[in-house]
Amino acid sequence: MNLDDKSLFLDAMEDVQPLKQCHDVHWQPVRNARTRQELDTLQLDNFLTTGFLDIVPLATPLEFKREGLQNGVLDKLRLGKYNQQASLNLLHQPVESCRQNLFAFIRQAQKENLRNVLIIHGKGKEDGSHANIIRSYLARWLTEFDEVQAFCCALPHHGGSGACYVALRKSDSAKQENWERHAKRSR
Repeated sequence: MNLDDKSLFLDAMEDVQPLKQCHDVHWQPVRNARTRQELDTLQLDNFLTTGFLDIVPLATPLEFKREGLQNGVLDKLRLGKYNQQASLNLLHQPVESCRQNLFAFIRQAQKENLRNVLIIHGKGKEDGSHANIIRSYLARWLTEFDEVQAFCCALPHHGGSGACYVALRKSDSAKQENWERHAKRSR
């Protein structure tokens, strides 16, 4: 590109504004594009409940550990020691949208063998606020996934009480790979 072309381009682009970007889901690994049919099929299998909800008081931190999981894993999760491989932003979304997005997000994370993710749900100033409704549903929904081993409030730089770290179960292929790696060492 010569100098005249560059100046013409810059003149033409002078008043262009960048499009507002949507940061609802952020994947760090390369993500394969899913077809609309795959997404529709995925939503048909969505088992997350939306019935009666016990509101989790704002003073109660979100925390869950599946039986059999070592306490050290939850401690490391709470301290942010695991890298967050993907994140989902549920801010300012209706409950049904949050339900669908969370379901698709956890399923995709499992497909991609992700182990640790961050979910941003927001924090309200009152127990009955929309953000706390989403937070309360999230506390219920995450326990409904067999893949979720634990979750807890995030550190302040990741959103504090308005976000949570989620530890996912290791996939069968990751278990096999790990077993093979360790079996080679013991020979």
